Amino acid sequence: MPVAVGSDMDLKDVFSALDTVCEENISTFCGSSALADGAVNQRLVECLKQIQEHSRALKPTVASFTAVYHHYDFDAETPGNGYRTLIKVLHSCLLHILHKGLYIASNHKSSFFRADHNVSELEAYCSALRQLRALLYLAKRLINDNDFGQLYSLQDLDLSHRYVQEYSSLHKACFYGRCLGFQFSPSLRPFLQTIVISMISFGETYGKQQSGLGLAALSLLTSGKYVIDPELRGAEFERITQNLDLQFWKSFWNITESELLTGFSRIASYPVQLNLTLTIPPIPLRLPLASDPSLSTAVSPPLAHWGPGPVHMRLISHELREGQDSEELLALSRDSPPSGSSSNLAGVQKQPPSPWLLIHFHGGGFVAQTSRSHENYLRSWSKQLNVPVLSVDYSLSPEAPFPRALEECFYAYCWALKNCHLLGSTADRICLAGDSAGGNLCITVSMKAMTCGIRVPDGIMAAYPATLLTTDASPSRLLTLLDPLLPLGVLAKCLNAYAGADSQTVQPAVGNNSLRALSRDTTVLLSELTQGASSWIQSFLPPLWPTSRTPSQTPTDSKSTERNTSLTSPANTQCHVDYPEGFQPLRSQCLAVVQPTSCPIIRNPFVSPLLAPDSLLRGLPPVHLVASALDALLDDSVMFAKKLRDLGQPVSLTVVEDLPHGFLSLLQLSKETEVAAEICLEKIREIFRKEDTANCSDKARRD
Repeated sequence: MPVAVGSDMDLKDVFSALDTVCEENISTFCGSSALADGAVNQRLVECLKQIQEHSRALKPTVASFTAVYHHYDFDAETPGNGYRTLIKVLHSCLLHILHKGLYIASNHKSSFFRADHNVSELEAYCSALRQLRALLYLAKRLINDNDFGQLYSLQDLDLSHRYVQEYSSLHKACFYGRCLGFQFSPSLRPFLQTIVISMISFGETYGKQQSGLGLAALSLLTSGKYVIDPELRGAEFERITQNLDLQFWKSFWNITESELLTGFSRIASYPVQLNLTLTIPPIPLRLPLASDPSLSTAVSPPLAHWGPGPVHMRLISHELREGQDSEELLALSRDSPPSGSSSNLAGVQKQPPSPWLLIHFHGGGFVAQTSRSHENYLRSWSKQLNVPVLSVDYSLSPEAPFPRALEECFYAYCWALKNCHLLGSTADRICLAGDSAGGNLCITVSMKAMTCGIRVPDGIMAAYPATLLTTDASPSRLLTLLDPLLPLGVLAKCLNAYAGADSQTVQPAVGNNSLRALSRDTTVLLSELTQGASSWIQSFLPPLWPTSRTPSQTPTDSKSTERNTSLTSPANTQCHVDYPEGFQPLRSQCLAVVQPTSCPIIRNPFVSPLLAPDSLLRGLPPVHLVASALDALLDDSVMFAKKLRDLGQPVSLTVVEDLPHGFLSLLQLSKETEVAAEICLEKIREIFRKEDTANCSDKARRD
């Protein structure tokens, strides 16, 4: 029977069509030799039966979610929360299985039909379906145990602890092999595959005495096997995300700081007249009080951990404006020679100061990257908004845990208020913008400005911000099981690093250039790892991995996994959640080490603004949150927006579809990322133009 398939199919129709396709294929292949290889024929039939079983069990579970998940949205016009996302991801998985089932039914007699390849594809998605079924059972536990309308179990520490334990033992490799990125926009999947393969290859070469580009080149030589063997890729990526330490992630993410990659980025982005790196000395400031400008208050330079130190920034301006070529500003430049020096700017026509100023805090999990990594979209913003952009290169964790980054960002904000004339702006209106960790800093800097009594910014645009820096359970956090860009183990490492858990702070050298220091620190790190190569290799291998088994032999389909339960330790198979009788998810061969965020600092309101008391949130400027439906931090934005709305604070929430965490940095990869970036830009524009709109309305009323 022909089945019409489309991405907009209702889930009920998908369940029905899938059941029909499975039945027809089982009838075709069961007890016959429709495929030349009898073993492959048997695998196909077994896989189809398992898909049917999972699909039929999931149908009532899905119905129970769709009946209530709208109660967890921000409002009726903004459908988006972790429960909706889990159903959306399941829908996408079922559609992939349906398409593959239809393809097998129509093409299995073709001489070009690759039986083993297509059956392996179906088995991979069957494993993914099984794990998604487990996630929905976990989500059902959350929806039963949490207060009505609440996405986080903020008080139930036992539930969050069991969620982390369960995550640690669940099999994840199936989501990083053949099924990699199935939930995202199709245009992003080649990029995600490149990132995953690069990360695995980087893991193999990590610790060798090579430069950043040398490591990248060496990684390319070892990447071919991960293109050819998706199962090996999935198994290796699971091991890396679960076992390598934070320094690995810092080193990998900081490859984006290399001259080659940033050079490509600049070629592809808008040209600007000014791109100046600045070092601001740690001098105490005095700023007028917002309530009475005739009075002032002192603002200290950053002091946490190692005392006063400079703050590094980058000034980007599409047009050269008055003040930006002043000797006073150029004296603060840490470029050699300054990219914005008087000689370079000679003959460039200067524009008057802009009434607007955009201050930006970059993402990177508080542990990696700089303004340089985000320069691509900052250049675009400067041109399209016709505004100077000041991006702050705050100190990174774990060397500089909380509150160092917050102190530096707040000091940078205060310095910009006092010295806006040097930045080419009158600062009539100031917007703070940031993504991920930077979004968190936008909110907390504004809270700090309120507590100090100085002017708060006129608005905040925070893209996919982290507002709750804990491993507390939420439905969207369950997505860390399948998200190649934000696994829970990596997320927890970043959060613990920012909290200062088990870390030692390191005082930077005087006059330190953060980008050069980054390269130097990475070189030192790689040197140390090379000296201890033997112990490093042992730590890289999970202790539960049998010595007689290679990673490529990791079972990824459900049948082979069940056949090899003897390879899994009792600690791995221990279940921390009650699943329905007769069902168990696949278990990982290597137990993830996820350190729960138990440090008390994590619940400081200036670390986790979602936990801030009402008094710290009242008086915030308008907050515009732009989140992604497929982001593990989605529920952070939904719950924070709800909290602000309930306090009567001006807030908006926009949820974009089909994109991963960090979509701003993927601006030029797809039409979808361009649309999402334009939404962020429009929110910033709205903040800047609000006063103009209000003035027009007043004039209209007078007329």
